Order: sequence, then C-alpha cells, then structure tokens
Amino acid sequence: MKMKNNLPKRKPTRLKGYDYSLPGAYFVTICTKDKKPLLSKIVGQGLAPAENQLTIYGNIAKEQIELLAHRYQTIKIDNYVVMPNHIHLLISNYETMAGASPCPTISAVICAFKSITTRKCHKAGLSEPHLFQSSFHDHIIRGKEDYQKIWEYIDGNALKWEEDCFYNNERS
Repeated sequence: MKMKNNLPKRKPTRLKGYDYSLPGAYFVTICTKDKKPLLSKIVGQGLAPAENQLTIYGNIAKEQIELLAHRYQTIKIDNYVVMPNHIHLLISNYETMAGASPCPTISAVICAFKSITTRKCHKAGLSEPHLFQSSFHDHIIRGKEDYQKIWEYIDGNALKWEEDCFYNNERS
C-alpha cells in the first residue's frame, strides 16, 4: 500500500465499471470494526442446535435492516442474518417507474445503514468509536442458482458458526 499523508491507500472493493444502482440482487457482508463480537452470541453449539442471540446492538442493527425498504422504495431485503461480528444481507434493487427518483447505489444504502445503526448504538451505550469496518464486501448475484445458494448460506450461517471464516473462539 502506498502512503500519502500517512494514510494507507485502500484497494477498491467495487467491481470496476459496474453501475450498482442497476436493478439486480446483491449479497453484502458488513463486518464490525476489528471483527469484535458486538452484535450477537451463538449459544448451544455442539449437541444442542445453535441459537443466535442478538445483543442490544444486534437488535438495533436488525431494526435498521428492516427499515431499509422503507427508506429506499426500490430496495428489498430478501434475507439477512446478524452474526456476532458481521452481517449478511441479500438485497434486491428494483427498477423505478418512469420519472421517479433513480435507484440508490448499494454503497449509498450500506453507508446510510452503517451510519444510522452506529448512531443509535452510541445512544444505547456503545463505547466503541466505530461499530463497523469502513468498507463492505459485495457479490453481484448471477442467476437463480447463485441466489438460492446464498439464501441457504445465510439461513445456515449460525448453525455453522465454528466453520465460518469470521469465527474466532477467543472473541466469540
């Protein structure tokens, strides 16, 4: 990474040249800052079925996810899961009617979600200065099979927590 003004240059994470306001489906992963397990706790692993218990911050995140479709009329949250240190979203962006406001980009939607959620968490007592990492990972859904595979991954994420790439036994 090149340093300019003592700040690291971040690698672009969006697909170059792709218009993220286009209608389509997207798989988005948002991580907490330093992957701290602030959003939930997975209990009952092993013999008992895993249960994902949201913290106060996880409940705020859940509430804000569910409000996204009200904020952005062209957005639908098809599926999601709030894990201890990350959130997975399956988002559909729909075409607008002629003359209506254009679809927001996925970046604009995620930026608003992270900002509002962080503000509400601070009001609820979160002492961390940053709740989320500065960026997020996205995957443009490429067909029904891809969509179904991601849907199933989201639904089974808590059950396979110990196998998850974000799992860290010391912090969970």
